Amino acid sequence: MSSITLRFLAEPSTVNFGGKVHGGTVMKWIDEAGYACATRWSKRYCVTVSVGSIRFQRPILMGDLVEVEARLAYTGRTSMNIAVEVRSGDIKTGQMNVVTDCLVVFVAVDAEGKTIPVETWNPETPGDMALAQRVKAHLDAARTGQLGG
Repeated sequence: MSSITLRFLAEPSTVNFGGKVHGGTVMKWIDEAGYACATRWSKRYCVTVSVGSIRFQRPILMGDLVEVEARLAYTGRTSMNIAVEVRSGDIKTGQMNVVTDCLVVFVAVDAEGKTIPVETWNPETPGDMALAQRVKAHLDAARTGQLGG
């Protein structure tokens, strides 16, 4: 399976004094969803290598329904690039809005912590193909030093 969605309610223990979920908590949820997706794909223990830029577009409020969707976007020989989107909204209305999205890279590791090859993911839907192409172009640009900073 190449995607997973975690759903839960934002609880009082996750919010700051302003009643909004801590950014660090959202980043933890992103890592957990990415880990679940990568581990399910590789069937091995996985570790986070990098997380792309995270820009919060709106806050998550206490009581909001939160969805953290992690989708396999591209595989290398040992790496899995996971696209993660966080959405939240009022559970009564069902209206959900994007909070943030990012790309997280994981690798599967053996018992000694050394990276091991992962199965190649082949996108099948037009949406998955477009996502894989964007990620591949981004990786190619990063390798050749063409990414702006």
